Parts: sequence; C-alpha cells; structure tokens
Amino acid sequence: MATYECSKCGMSVNATCGKCNAPLVNGNLKLEDGSSVQISECPNKHGKIKSPLCCGQDMTCSVS
Repeated sequence: MATYECSKCGMSVNATCGKCNAPLVNGNLKLEDGSSVQISECPNKHGKIKSPLCCGQDMTCSVS
C-alpha cells in the first residue's frame, strides 16, 4: 500500500478506492506539456486522483 507523508509536519495517510476498497497505488501522469503530476490510482481501474497535499505541498510517497 502506498503511504503518503508530509515532509514538513509528518502527517501521513493511506488511501483506498471507495468502490472496491483496494489500496491506491502511486503513479505519475505525464501531461501534454511534458511535465508530470504525482497521482494515486485504483489498481482495478476505477480511476485516479492527484496525490494528497499537506502544508501546501505534495505529500511524498513510500510503498510498504
């Protein structure tokens, strides 16, 4: 399961899909301009979200 943690305050979260309860996996979405955005997505293809924010910045991801 991917665990997201704030490098400023230490807050951490685990996320699961609301449809199937599967742990979301960390990923990157490449945008048309060549940049990429960190995302969390359902391994069962139910969708994806932008990874969580805390203290005004993206939380970093580790996989356990």
